Amino acid sequence: MIPCLRSFRRLLGPRRPERARLRFHGWIAGIGTSAGTRVVVGYWVRSPFGPFSDVMLERASGERLLLAPSRETADFIARTYTFDEVRIAPVAVDVAEGTWTVAAASLTLRFTVGRRGLLGHLLRAVPDSLATRPAWCALMDLPARLIPGVRTHGMAGAGRREYYGAQDLLPVTAARAAFQGTDLGLLAPVEPAVRFGFGSAPRKPAVVRIITTVVLEGKAGSDTVKAAVNRGRASTVHRPTGTWPG
Repeated sequence: MIPCLRSFRRLLGPRRPERARLRFHGWIAGIGTSAGTRVVVGYWVRSPFGPFSDVMLERASGERLLLAPSRETADFIARTYTFDEVRIAPVAVDVAEGTWTVAAASLTLRFTVGRRGLLGHLLRAVPDSLATRPAWCALMDLPARLIPGVRTHGMAGAGRREYYGAQDLLPVTAARAAFQGTDLGLLAPVEPAVRFGFGSAPRKPAVVRIITTVVLEGKAGSDTVKAAVNRGRASTVHRPTGTWPG
């Protein structure tokens, strides 16, 4: 029986090497403005690069901009998503008593969150052991599509595959923002959907607690990213401040 099993394995060919997985634990905030600019804030309290925050911004014209705090984080995010411009600058996020304050280069953003609804309570029941499983995220992709623009897994740039495991959701109730000295107006739905990757933030502005798993493509790509991660850990990156949201 063992020889037969070995022959069968030879027919299948060599095993594919296991691809490296990087996990980012934190929150993603999706905000729309009456000026048409949409802002997505990543607030990462634990990641391969250490704690950091980043901002993805899409203007009414369709121009997509990334604001990241270091060359290493900027390169990683820019290879995973799509942008027209990348700027490296400090990204400061402070969370206190339901109010978020974001300062990044020429962007200032302040918004408040409300009480979690039924969906938020349901997501809080999802443990880390499930939220980090690709199979679970793939299963949740079907019900997630009921929320316009939302996906929980898909292909990203550089042959990478991403999985989003949501664990909480809080509505954004008010916001004010300015970019490059121009007032962006009041809070509005995130529409049209942002076009950084395979999915968008929910149409209704919200903050989602999430574990993002990025599966890298190929050994060479994994080694390159690991080297960048090591450099990024050694660099000065803004650490998010304040209390854990919600």
